Amino acid sequence: MTALALVLGVTTTQAQTFEILSDAEETVLQTLIVQAASRELKQALGVSTITSEDLERVPVGRDLAEIIRTMPGVNLTGNTSSGQYGQQRQIDLRGMGPENTLILIDGKPVLSRNSARMGRHGERDTRGDSNWVPPDLIERIEVIRGPAAARYGSGAAGGVVNIITKRPTRQMTTVSTYMSVPESDKEGGTQRASITIGGPINDIFSYRLAGNVSMTQPDAIDINEQAAADAGAANIVAGREGVVQYDLSGQWSAQLNADHRLDLDLAWSRQGNRFVGGQPSGVVDPGGAGVIDQLAQANAETSSLQRSTVSLTHQGIYDFGESSSYVQWEHTQNRRVRENTATGGGEAQFNRLDEYRTSYLDNLAAKTEWDFPIFALWNQTVTLGAEYRGEFLQAPIANESMNDDTLDSVNAHLLGLFLEDNILVTDQLTVTPGLRADFHSNFGANLSPSLNASYALTDEITVKAGIARAFKAPNLFQLSPDYYYNTMGMGCPAWNPGGPCRVVGNPDLDPEISVNKEIGIAYANADGLAASLTYYHNDYENKITSGDVLVRMENGAKIFAWENSGPAVISGLEGSLTIPLHETVSWTTNFTKVLHSEREAMARLADGTDALVKVPVSLVPDYTINTSLRWEPMESLGLTLSATHYGEIKPSNRTVLGAEIAENDQIAKDPYTTASFSLDYQVNENVKLAAGVNNLLNTRQFATSGTTGNANTYNEPGRSYYLSLTGSF
Repeated sequence: MTALALVLGVTTTQAQTFEILSDAEETVLQTLIVQAASRELKQALGVSTITSEDLERVPVGRDLAEIIRTMPGVNLTGNTSSGQYGQQRQIDLRGMGPENTLILIDGKPVLSRNSARMGRHGERDTRGDSNWVPPDLIERIEVIRGPAAARYGSGAAGGVVNIITKRPTRQMTTVSTYMSVPESDKEGGTQRASITIGGPINDIFSYRLAGNVSMTQPDAIDINEQAAADAGAANIVAGREGVVQYDLSGQWSAQLNADHRLDLDLAWSRQGNRFVGGQPSGVVDPGGAGVIDQLAQANAETSSLQRSTVSLTHQGIYDFGESSSYVQWEHTQNRRVRENTATGGGEAQFNRLDEYRTSYLDNLAAKTEWDFPIFALWNQTVTLGAEYRGEFLQAPIANESMNDDTLDSVNAHLLGLFLEDNILVTDQLTVTPGLRADFHSNFGANLSPSLNASYALTDEITVKAGIARAFKAPNLFQLSPDYYYNTMGMGCPAWNPGGPCRVVGNPDLDPEISVNKEIGIAYANADGLAASLTYYHNDYENKITSGDVLVRMENGAKIFAWENSGPAVISGLEGSLTIPLHETVSWTTNFTKVLHSEREAMARLADGTDALVKVPVSLVPDYTINTSLRWEPMESLGLTLSATHYGEIKPSNRTVLGAEIAENDQIAKDPYTTASFSLDYQVNENVKLAAGVNNLLNTRQFATSGTTGNANTYNEPGRSYYLSLTGSF
């Protein structure tokens, strides 16, 4: 049944319901799942899988996003084309933006980044939610793109990244260390150490305990000084900030009988930054005496996130089918240096050295999913499910709260019901219709129908197609009428200049809607040769943007509101090719080509008239190619040579507010290539070693701007050397 689920493209959550057997059977089954995932899903249409073996061969340095970005259809970028927070790029699937990428851990949503307020341009000062699990604790990562992701509900319009952790199916003690050393003394390296212990206690109970500490040094405060001088830029953009992270987690599992299992999971993590000046514009003065410069020179901790979770999961097998259910509480404390409210300086910038504010976000999530095999008319599996998400935020969001310690409260509730039928019409044709109905406490009901199909033309050639209506609910900041985002004038529309301007929440917002379509073909033969090509097209509407229509005047300030904007089109091609050159040598390549990424926005033209104009949805490369050559000269030794080529990143020709940018101020990021070499060696039965060189060619990229019109918004680190040792006992 599991193998059939994987072949038919059933999601990870469904596949996990088949893992509830005895310890011995479960170990065998998990091995089969990973092997099948590697064969069937690793470069399949719309789905990519990163296994624990991949993470051991090429260890992750700063963040899991480093390896996820090498999958087809994946980029790292911001949520808009503003260029803000360029050094904190997040996972973006198929160009829909990080806010439309849903991160899951063991099938459960991760929403801590929602504790960071959303600014005028639709960006958050956050690293995202991709790094809450230590790499050594991961069994596999599944990246699901396109129509198949719509069943996951709000926030999955671009796709889903599901991080699946290792289960304590056998006695294990694993100790792992990692260290990277940059060649340039202006770039920060990473050190990490982790330990995992666990295994069966008796025939019923098993446990897993894990701890991790990771420290990434910040870049030098003047790392981009020469780049600014060469570009004739007036300001120096800050480099990448450092991060210190601690993780503790535990899992207690009870195999009640052969058919039922209960898992209790607890986790706590803390991520604290080491500041280098990464404000919205990223500007820093290495020798300055301002508050931002002093904080950057001291590499102060200006923000920290503490995330705690408790969850209970049940998986069961019955005479009539199978089920998987969970309830999870997620608590996030977001502590930040108090920011300006634009009454005496730029918005979202620090003007105090030692004053902090803390926001609190609680997310309650519950989901139940039931699979019923039916053998009438066709062989089929019907899936019924229900999901609840409650968001509860306490933060200084009201205008009067920004200058004192008052915390305002806002919350939202979302209930979803879904039905999916996986129908084996013939031995060649599988059809999967689905329907999801969601009910939100603000905007009411929303329907998300979907239809996916797979047809085997031959034993080696398969054609797949899908269409789905996906959505994203407005976030709490956008919905709250009490939320104020103040600006001194830079956040005012070009045709209504002169601040102060404020953007307020709008409880009447509709959800963002995307109709996602894809069609593709895949080839795979018994010798390991495989290839695929997919075309995707997303019609995106109701994207929530900061408005340009004056709502009212208030104490001399102009009040604007969040609003649903015009339509957008995002389309592209994804492809992959795997060639077994020899029984010990394989070559794998994938590519992503962006065909369209633009939305409509109302703008005031030079002649004073208003018109609809095209604005990029986000800053992504025109195309990306990832290639990897793997050689295993002996069973215990592997060598990997990999490279990534990024096409041109075109700048926006208009600001997010629609104002035209002079052609001379539109600066593209030129194409560039990075290459890496890695070696992995099984020293003995208990010890593994991995070592390598990142960015062999030392192709460094330097940021010269953090504002719209210039695509040079991030640093690509130069050559570095790493070593990783893992002992398993």
